[in-house]
Amino acid sequence: MKSNESNSQDFLAQAVDLATANVLRKGGPFGAIVVTADGQVFEGINRVTANNDPTAHAEVTAIRNACASLGTFDLSGATLYTSCEPCPMCLASSLWARVEKIYFAADRHDAARAGFDDAAFYEYFDTPVELRPLPVRQLEPGAVDALAPFNAWNALETRIDY
Repeated sequence: MKSNESNSQDFLAQAVDLATANVLRKGGPFGAIVVTADGQVFEGINRVTANNDPTAHAEVTAIRNACASLGTFDLSGATLYTSCEPCPMCLASSLWARVEKIYFAADRHDAARAGFDDAAFYEYFDTPVELRPLPVRQLEPGAVDALAPFNAWNALETRIDY
């Protein structure tokens, strides 16, 4: 039986191979693998330009594939292997999915040298709210009951907490 480190290297190599092959299928140079706690494997590739979907990053598609196949939004115990360091969106998606660990090959600086510079996204969260280039502000709702959706949620006996 292979060691966990050896298995990890194999999954990481698989993610890199997916990324490389995806380039030839009009996708971005990114690939990802979700491995569940019980060893099930789900792949994801970057389809941003192929699908005109800015959220179709490899990590997100791997998470979507795993969750859809397993019928759950909770990937507790899973490991994500990705060809490149996850951007903030992919990292947040991994946190929402309750992924336990992430391993990556190339880092954000390698990606930037290839034309995929996520520095602005990392810097966005380090910038004071009032100076951020994309203004995100709470608007006083006026006659709108801003808490109505949350009150309805909390009153719903059949809700599925996440």
